[in-house]
Parts: sequence; structure tokens; C-alpha cells
Amino acid sequence: MNNNSTKLLFLSTLMMGTILSISSNSWLGVWMGLEINLLSFIPMLTSNMNMMMNESAIKYFIVQAMASTMLLFSILLIQMKYPISWEKQMIPSMMIWSSLLLKIGAAPFHFWFPEVMGVSSWMNCLILMTWQKIAPMMVLSYCIQLSTFIFLVNILSIFMGAVGGLNQTSLRQIMAYSSISHLGWMIGSLIVSENVWEMYFLVYSLLSMIVALMFKSMNLFFLNQIYLANNVKTEIKFMLFLSLLSLGGLPPFLGFLPKWIIIQLLIENQMTALMTIMVVLTTITLYYYLRISFSALILTYTENSWSTSISNKKTTLILSSSVMISTMGLVCSSTLISMY
Repeated sequence: MNNNSTKLLFLSTLMMGTILSISSNSWLGVWMGLEINLLSFIPMLTSNMNMMMNESAIKYFIVQAMASTMLLFSILLIQMKYPISWEKQMIPSMMIWSSLLLKIGAAPFHFWFPEVMGVSSWMNCLILMTWQKIAPMMVLSYCIQLSTFIFLVNILSIFMGAVGGLNQTSLRQIMAYSSISHLGWMIGSLIVSENVWEMYFLVYSLLSMIVALMFKSMNLFFLNQIYLANNVKTEIKFMLFLSLLSLGGLPPFLGFLPKWIIIQLLIENQMTALMTIMVVLTTITLYYYLRISFSALILTYTENSWSTSISNKKTTLILSSSVMISTMGLVCSSTLISMY
């Protein structure tokens, strides 16, 4: 997949599939859009240089094909058996929810997600964490209702995202578990308001993009590469960890803003128990971000490591300004709100 024109072709059909799903007015159109999206992403995951990437592409294909089959089966079941007000029926609703949750990698259907992320390139990881979640979550928003099943998925996603990332050394897998944790919040926001989900998703995508592009520009894949003092400048490390803490949702940063709004809405909708569990579990995610940040800024490894060929490129102006937005965004928005 070195050919740029081929990449561009698959990227455009990938986006077309998502747009088709979102704008479709029938279930069959939704399924077709998801299929186009899947078949466009598979060639982007494959590589002639790395056999592990091919293996992850096969894993991704099998899981997504299974989810698509399940969705199609659910659609046919609804058409034949529950043509009117099927949303109130438990079995068809759960089947459709499960197939869409499997597509985005929410717990307890999350096991494929860190596996595929662990060997993909940073750009593929970014697409997996952001764009690939749009269509299934939009479709989920059409038929989601607060039930015990959705409640459990919500809590489980945040729990698995928090606990899974604790013992990881691969940065891509840490980002994968972080994404699963954010999925829990997104499902929580879908329950109360679709507009809040859109805002949460935009902020999350921006922060994920900053972090992934910084890792890509410094060619970082594992924790011990960050600790090498001679490879990464301290100010770049500082920028990176400001973005990471913002992604984790630490209060002075922009990443806390959508969580703040969701917390407020959940309290207004008398879902205080759900909100409390979500906040408590998210602090674990924040803990492993803080752990990486502190150890990378305080500890300096002087001995040689296997990876000594990291190119220390100058970070671009765009990344620096994006980090400033993610750092100061909450302060600015709070100030504006208080003025009006």
C-alpha cells in the first residue's frame, strides 16, 4: 500500500460508505454503507512489508463481517416479525445494538480492537479511533434506549478501558483502551442527547488526532522510547503530555468540557448513580496517563535502547497551536459562557 493514488481511492470510498450509512433512509442502505466502509478499510490495513499487519487486517475483517451479518439478520427479522414498534421489543433491539457495538469495539465486544490497533500504523489507528466510529454510532443513536443492556455496556466499556490500559507498554494499545473508555462516555451521551455526542466526538477526534500525529512525527510506538532523553526534547514531551492529559479529561484542559456537560445532563436526568460510576472509573484512565507523563518527564534513561534511530523532527506549527487549543480551550469557553 505504498501507492498514494490507491490510498486516496480507498480513503474516498471509506468516507463515501460512512456518508451513505448516515444519509440512508432504509436499514438495507445502512448495511450497504457499512459494508463499503469495511471493504475500503481492509486494503489500507494490509502491508507487504509487515505480516503482522496482514494478520490484523484479517482479524478486523472477520469481526466486522460477523457484525455485518448479525445486523443484516436483525434487519430481516424486524421486517418479517416486528414491522411495527420493534424498538420496544427487547430481542431485535439487543441484536441491532450488539452488532453496532461490535463494529465500534465497545465492551464486552472489544477484544479485537487493541489487537488490530497494536500492529497498525498511526494513521490507520487514527482512522480506527475516529472515522470508523461515526456511522455505527449515528445508526445507534436512531434506536438507542436506556435499558439494563446499554447501562451495562456503558459501565463495562469505561471499566475495560481503564483496567486494560494499566499494564500496557505499547502506546497504540494504550490509545486503543483509552478509545474504549471514551466509547463508554459517548454511549452515555447518546442516551441523553445526540448534540452532546456530536460535540464529545469532535473534541475527542481533535485530541486523538493531535496525540496520534505527535507519536507519528516522533516515530514512537512503545513507552521506553519516550523515556529516552536524547531522542525527544523536553518541550515536545511537555506538549505531548499536555495533549494526553487533555484526552484523559483532566479539568483545566479542553477534554474535560464534554465530560462536564455529560455529567450535568446525567444529573438533570436523574442518572446520578451511572454518572458517579463513570467518573470514578475514568479516574483510573487518568491515572495511567499521569503515570506515563510523570515517569517520562522525571526519569531519564541514559543507557542504550534498541530503538535509537528516532528522527527528531521539528513539530509543526499546526500541532503546537492545536496543543494550545486543547490546553486553553476549557478556560476560553468557560470565560465566554460566563460573559454572556
